[in-house]
Amino acid sequence: MSIVKRNNGSLLSANPRTLFDDFFSRELFNWGNNNFSSTLTTLPSVNIRENNENFEVEVAAPGMEKQDFQITLEGNMLTISSSRKNQKEEKDENYIRREFSYQSFRRSIELAENVVDEEHIEARYENGVLKLTIPKSEKAKKQAPRLIEIQ
Repeated sequence: MSIVKRNNGSLLSANPRTLFDDFFSRELFNWGNNNFSSTLTTLPSVNIRENNENFEVEVAAPGMEKQDFQITLEGNMLTISSSRKNQKEEKDENYIRREFSYQSFRRSIELAENVVDEEHIEARYENGVLKLTIPKSEKAKKQAPRLIEIQ
């Protein structure tokens, strides 16, 4: 008996019935995407980098528009969210075809207290990536080591 990983992340024995159910519960063209939330919705990947001057956050969200995003900072909690609704209607004399889709996500990042210069946060969206530059406050920036003289 072998062990097989199911689409929902659970492990179970390789039984033909469960493999059949798993096969039909997968999205047809999205088999390799393992970035699911607990509600089985896809979340965008996020990269966070820190240097001496600021934090840089990148959110991979191709196909979106900059007006689809909402970015808020409440206390030290940075929240990036998006919702997008698409509707398409096609009419002919014999039929009407309507398609719609809705996608949304919400990612929250807790920043260290008293480290961020809240007034100078910048965001831009280009080539499918939302980029945030979050400058550090002067107190939080790494200072050069101070030489202490021995008396």
